[in-house]
Formats: sequence, C-alpha cells, structure tokens
Amino acid sequence: MKRVKILVIDDDESLRRVLEYNLAQEGYAVLTASSGEQGLHLLKKEGADLVVTDVRMAGMDGLQVLEEVRKVDLNIQVIILTAFGTIEMAVEAMKAGAFHYISKPFNRDELKLTIKKALQLKALERENVALRQELQTRLGLDNIIAESPPMKQILEMLERVAPTETTVLILGESGTGKELIARAIHGSSPRAQGSFVAVNCAAIPENLLESELFGHVKGAFTGAIRDRVGKFEAADGGTIFLDEIGEMRPDLQVKILRCLEERSLERVGDNTLIRVDVRVLAATNKDLTKAIQAGEFREDLYYRLNVVPLSISPLRERREDIRPLAQHFLKRLGAQPRLTIAPDAFQALETYDWPGNVRELENALERAMIFHRGDAISLADLPETIRAPRAKEAAPLPLSLPEAGLSLEEVEKELILRALQKHDWNQSRAARYLGITRHTLLYRMEKHSIARPGGRGGHVEEEKAE
Repeated sequence: MKRVKILVIDDDESLRRVLEYNLAQEGYAVLTASSGEQGLHLLKKEGADLVVTDVRMAGMDGLQVLEEVRKVDLNIQVIILTAFGTIEMAVEAMKAGAFHYISKPFNRDELKLTIKKALQLKALERENVALRQELQTRLGLDNIIAESPPMKQILEMLERVAPTETTVLILGESGTGKELIARAIHGSSPRAQGSFVAVNCAAIPENLLESELFGHVKGAFTGAIRDRVGKFEAADGGTIFLDEIGEMRPDLQVKILRCLEERSLERVGDNTLIRVDVRVLAATNKDLTKAIQAGEFREDLYYRLNVVPLSISPLRERREDIRPLAQHFLKRLGAQPRLTIAPDAFQALETYDWPGNVRELENALERAMIFHRGDAISLADLPETIRAPRAKEAAPLPLSLPEAGLSLEEVEKELILRALQKHDWNQSRAARYLGITRHTLLYRMEKHSIARPGGRGGHVEEEKAE
C-alpha cells in the first residue's frame, strides 16, 4: 500500500528532525526542506499529500508557500506551524486556505490528530470529486444510447440545449425514456452540481399536488402540522422535472406559469413571496395542442414550456437502438461479464414492437436474467409475448411479374409503393409491414424517388410519430 507522503518545511534544523522522526514513527513517508523555495522544488519533483510549514522563515514565508502549493494542487492540505507572536499570520493563512495551525512548541498528540483530520478531509474531497465525475457520467449525455437516426438527432439537440437555461418540453410515449433525457440535460448543464427534482404530476392526488409543488405553512389545511418545503424550493439552484404535466389541472397550471415568469412562489396558506432559481423541464405523452382545444391545457403555459420541444420516437421506430440498449441493461442489471444474448433471442427482441418501449425492454431482460441458464439468454428465457409476437397484419403483397420481366430495383420500388398505399402512406406502419426500419424505408423512398401523390415538396414527407 502506498504510504502517505508529508513535506515538512522549516528553517530550524532541530525542529525539522523532530518532526521527521515523529512522523516517520507514525508510518508516514517524510520529505524535509529548509526553505520555502527548496520545499516547492521538492513538491513539484516528488509530490506530497500534506505540507507542514513554518509561517515565518527567511525568504519565502509560510503564506507565500501556501499560495504556491495551492497553485500546484488545490487538494494538498497545508498545516501552519506558528510561534506565539505569529498567531495573526497563521489565522491569515487559514483564511487563505490552510487546513489548520499548530503553535510551537507543539504537542505530539495534537500534531498527530491535526494531520489525521487533514488527511481525512483530503480523502473525502477526493471521494467527492470521484462521485461527482461518476454522477456526471451517469447523468450526462454520454449515457444516452443513440445508434438510430432519430436518437442521433435528439443527441445533437441535447448538446446544444443542455448548456443553456432554456425550458424544454419532452414529448413521447410512456416508457421512451423522457426522464432519462431530462436527467441528461441537467447532468450536462451548468446546474449539474445542483439538485435534480422529478415530480410525476399524474401520480400525486390532485388535492395534494399544489402542496407538493409549492410547499405549505403550518395550519394551511387539515394535517398540515408543520411548515413544509415544496419541490420548487427543493430544486432551487438546480432543475425541476415536471413529468406528465398534461395531467395537471388548469388552476395549478396558472401557478406554474406564474412561477416560471416571476421566478417566485407562495406556499399554500401563505402570501409571502419566495424567490426560486430553477430550470424547468417538462414531459408529457399527450398531444397538448388537442388538450388546448379541449380546454384541458392552458395555451400560454404551453408556449412558455414549448421553447425547445424534443420528440422521443417510440422504440419500434428506432430498432437500431434495441441491441445496444439490451447490452447496456444487462451490464446495469449486474449480469455476469460473460453473459450474452443468443442470436435467436436478439432477433426476437429486434422484431417485437415494444408497446411499453424502453421500459418494457428493460423489464423483459431483467426477467430473462432470472430464468436463464448457462452463458447466454436464449429465446426460451424471454416472455411469451416477445417469443411469439402477433401475426402480421396481412399476407404478403401479391406481385405479378410481366412477361418482359422486372429488374430487382423495379420489384423493390413496386413493393414499397404497394406497402405505402396499403397503409395510407403511413411510413411507420409500412416499414413494419415490410420488416424494415422507418429509416431504411425513408432511404429507399429517396433512392427510388417515391413521393406521396400531392405531397408537399421533396420525395419524403415527415409524419408524426404514432
């Protein structure tokens, strides 16, 4: 095990020797220097975990040593040795970042305890840095799996929007990973060190949602026995994620809008304004434009939230992501390193339509991990619904060949045309019918100059996700 290295800087030779002896007795590796200049040279050459320096020396004093040590490495703790007449300088050193000071003549036990505490703080700071880096990786954009064109496009947008303060509205079916996207935005933003607070607006009873979001004061309603901080206050300096915001009742929507515009709120039962600094991300699986028409969602709040809309495609429209997602889930669920997925099982995963999207895929693999035997998840380990998906909508399209024959290119074009016509030019359904991805279908439509009759501009029209 690597020994902790301590650098002692003091122009008093006898004191240096006493310190060196005592610290070596405690098992530390000790470097000594007779001046600040010599000590800094040693530090840069040999490195150290802790510096013990006299505050008053000829040439460079302890304050200057501290300043230079912090330039070398902020994580190196510095303990100041001081005589009675230099206490004020030692206090100044602590204000400048020194860990502590010890008065001369020093007590051996006090020295041991101070060094131990300084090294514990250093270890804690190192652990905090590592945890922050791990959290950043886990929550950041690197955690987004994007092999399919739709997800690559989302990732490009995230890279632009994450560093800003912009409000983002995330749209997509249940289970597509809307919260993961929100966490990635937060984790890659300047607010990453702040709190990420997620609220599922559909999961909280309507009569409790206002108190949950904005907090309440004691006596605000029956059962309010003490003041309570709401989610917006808890997210101050960070990000709040309002999931399923389309389920929120209109009177609460007004309060959300006011909080967004004024950056302040009132707790339930109180009229004191509380300032909050929060970035708002929201998500829904509803068509909010239809909800506006039905009088269920406020148009002004919609425009306030919909600054940057991100539409997450369902998993059936981005089958290229299924394989890497499956491998990611195996690793995250703690699978043995050698565990793989058999080819027939992968084929079943890639052809299934996944109505529950990414969440259903993760659950299916978790179940398969429980029941599998050997080094691979087999087709038999998967749920029945995935092993035996429902039959195709219809028999393959009949294709009569003219006597003169057709080239392979012409056959492909004819099949694509017939599939599109059969499904009223819905690209997603036509792609599923042909057993290819929507991206592949779009590519082949471009290749064969296939356009919907009366379509607007270009060969390929965009369509809304089903």
